[in-house]
Amino acid sequence: MPAPPPSDALRETLHSMRNAADAAHRPVPRLLAVAKTQPAETVAALVEAWRQLAPGTRPALGENYVQEASAKHTELAATGLDALEWHLIGHLQSNKAREAAALFDWVQTVDRAKLVEALARHRPAGLPPLNVLVQVNIDDEASKHGCRPADIDALADAVAAHARLRLRGLMAIPAPDPDPARRREAFRRMNACFEALRARHPGVDTLSMGMSGDYREAIAEGATLVRIGSALFGARAPKA
Repeated sequence: MPAPPPSDALRETLHSMRNAADAAHRPVPRLLAVAKTQPAETVAALVEAWRQLAPGTRPALGENYVQEASAKHTELAATGLDALEWHLIGHLQSNKAREAAALFDWVQTVDRAKLVEALARHRPAGLPPLNVLVQVNIDDEASKHGCRPADIDALADAVAAHARLRLRGLMAIPAPDPDPARRREAFRRMNACFEALRARHPGVDTLSMGMSGDYREAIAEGATLVRIGSALFGARAPKA
């Protein structure tokens, strides 16, 4: 089936997020539209719908790869869509830190001290401090990036020590367990880590967790930002 029009998909997603937050007596989280692999014209259509449905908000886009984001940033800016917030949500290699530090407003996947130093060193002086989330491997999956929960404090302290970086909180991608109760338990553990971090760093305000298949559970457990892709753009075509 073809993907629904951007305005319909966005309206349904925003409505569902609001309902999930109301049911859990939580604040409505921010939406991050995961635009990886989506062509610029598709993203532009979503941004236009976003501005109509949620005027006054700044559309936020998530990308996995620096090169893809750079090209899309240029294409969208050429159409006049330049007042956007760009988030890196994919693993970042240290040799890409210079470009990432200049391109993105947020890096959600900081998971090691070497990357902290590289981003701080390369963040241009003419830009505001780079917003940083510490990525946590909450389920200790060998295939996933992210620090251990026990290492959050040391890494967060390293981020907070740099004037060119701004510590904003935590990000996680829990294991894709088919049991919603177990996924919620992972989100609950992430929220406990988040509250502990906020006690040490009062400026922390962002817990990024939940995607198209589980954002309702994530909202119920305290997500302040959810990363939605397929619910907005439709399922990605399988790789050839």
